[in-house]
Amino acid sequence: MKIIIKTLHGLEPLLADELRVLGVQSVQPLKRAVECIGDKRLLYRANLELRTALRVLQPIAEFQSKTPDDLYRHVRRIDWSDYLGLDKTFAIDATTSSDIFRHSQYAALRTKDAIADYFRDKTGQRPSVNVAYPHLRINLHIHQDTCVLSLDSSGDSLHKRGYRAATVDAPLNEVLAAGMLLFTGWNGSTPLVDPMCGSGTLLIEAAWLATRTPPQWHKSSLGFMKWRNFDADLWEDVRHEAKAAMRELHCDIRGYDKDMKAVRATAQNIFSAHLEGQHLQVQRQSFEKLLPPTASGVLVMNPPYDERLKNPEIEAFYKMIGDRLKQTFTGYDAWIISSNSDALKYIGLKPSQKITLFNGALECKYQHYELYAGSKKILDE
Repeated sequence: MKIIIKTLHGLEPLLADELRVLGVQSVQPLKRAVECIGDKRLLYRANLELRTALRVLQPIAEFQSKTPDDLYRHVRRIDWSDYLGLDKTFAIDATTSSDIFRHSQYAALRTKDAIADYFRDKTGQRPSVNVAYPHLRINLHIHQDTCVLSLDSSGDSLHKRGYRAATVDAPLNEVLAAGMLLFTGWNGSTPLVDPMCGSGTLLIEAAWLATRTPPQWHKSSLGFMKWRNFDADLWEDVRHEAKAAMRELHCDIRGYDKDMKAVRATAQNIFSAHLEGQHLQVQRQSFEKLLPPTASGVLVMNPPYDERLKNPEIEAFYKMIGDRLKQTFTGYDAWIISSNSDALKYIGLKPSQKITLFNGALECKYQHYELYAGSKKILDE
């Protein structure tokens, strides 16, 4: 069957690579998604193991619609009894990029009416809608006049790993954090430092990456578990296979933050992620005074952007970051994400790599700095 896996802008090549590691041969990157061919085992594995996936969709129909009434007729023709019963609830998620369907909520409403009317005509009754916790979540994607209906096998978005027991202002999306780590090439064989760890998202994603812990390992419910064709034995086999690949954490992962509230939030989330007692440490320390815990390693940083978190001296702050990296963290590979392109220039180091990513609605640059002795400042940029 065809499977479409949604992700964040900029993470498509990472998601494609993750699928190839799972043994998928035919992978086609799309816009904020990847398309592939697979079976039910792959559908289950994709939900459990993919770090950069947001939703795993199984398309069931594709058709052209010139009007909302066309959409209604096409949806109503589908045999929905294959997927849904009167004792089950459903919900519609719609996204539109169309001159015909300008309002996604109206497209979702027409789709909902068509499904309800299908059952009314067949049985005299309608299934109920449950927007928050449906038994079946249906995805409608419309581009111009092309409509694709898919079953959402994930249920909740897969960025919700289940460990965020505490948070701070402007938390990092878990899928984005996993993508940032994968871009560095870090695999748990060297130390990793996050000097502005916030609520610990990068630290936890790093620990799960290093231990090969599937990002949904601790989640008790996924969308496909409520489907009529759910194969519990196959799901247990997939989990058993994943567990056999997991390993202990053998490298140092260190997190720091100047805010004690952030340190406490990180410690709470580490416990919630079942990582207590591992080589994972967090403590209060400002970056201005931080000394490298090891002679070399990977440093990943999500500093304030002066967007949601206001810093009146943002240029001086970014200059301090650059000075500390040059003077103190020689031997490290540093990666910094920020939406403030002007402030990034004040770091004063020439990035060897620039990647465009989105943190929520904010377009960011994710920049790589190789901190060797004698790193040169940018003279003009």
